[in-house]
Amino acid sequence: MSEDKQPVDPTRLSIEQAAKLLSAAYRERIDAEKIRKDLHEGAPANVDGTINLVNYSAWQAKEMGRGE
Repeated sequence: MSEDKQPVDPTRLSIEQAAKLLSAAYRERIDAEKIRKDLHEGAPANVDGTINLVNYSAWQAKEMGRGE
């Protein structure tokens, strides 16, 4: 029997879900630790600690524009 798959809400991802989703999108491994580091450096997070993928991606684009 296949396991039940819950729909993923891109506005409320756990760090692990975000890492898995971004790894698939970028076709390279994105560690959860990298996302934790980004959060420590100011990446946006929801009050409950989840990640809004659109907000996080926008933050990444802004940071890339800084040349860091």
